Amino acid sequence: MIRFARALDRPAIADVVEAAFGQADEARLVERLRDAGDVLFELVAEEAGAVTGHVLFSRLWVDRAELFAALAPLAVRPGLQRGGVGSDLVRRGLEQAREFGAHGVLVLGHPAYYPRFGFAAETTAHVRAPYSGSPSFMGLALEPGAFDAPMHVAYPDAFSG
Repeated sequence: MIRFARALDRPAIADVVEAAFGQADEARLVERLRDAGDVLFELVAEEAGAVTGHVLFSRLWVDRAELFAALAPLAVRPGLQRGGVGSDLVRRGLEQAREFGAHGVLVLGHPAYYPRFGFAAETTAHVRAPYSGSPSFMGLALEPGAFDAPMHVAYPDAFSG
C-alpha cells in the first residue's frame, strides 16, 4: 500500500532512508526539508504495518509563476529493493505532483533508473541549476512545454546542508 506519510511515520522513514543509503545524510536532508517547510508531500510504501519505502517531493524556486518540484530522496528498505516498491512510489508520486499542480519535476538520480518514468537529461537543456550538465540531472514535464523556455532553478537550502 502506498499512502501519504504521517508524522508518526517519521522514525520509520528515517530508518528506511538511512538503511537504503547506508548513511544518515539523506535522512538528515528529509529532516531539513521538513523543518524549513519545503516539502510538497511525502509518500510511504507500507507492508504489514511497516514502512518499507519512502519518497519526498519538495518545491523548487524558479523564475516563473508555475510550480516545479524536486524528487529526492527515494528510498526502499534493503532486501526489498528491485522488487517494484521504488517504481510504485515514483509513479504514485508523479501522479500526486500533477494533482498538486506541478508543471515539471527534476531529479538528480541514477541515469539508468529514472528514464523508465520519462525523465531525461535532455529535458533540462534550458534549466540553469546547481546540477546542470550532469547526466544524473534529469527532468520530466508534467505539463506540455514545461521545460521549453530557459529557466533558473534554486533548490531549497536543505540540499546544500
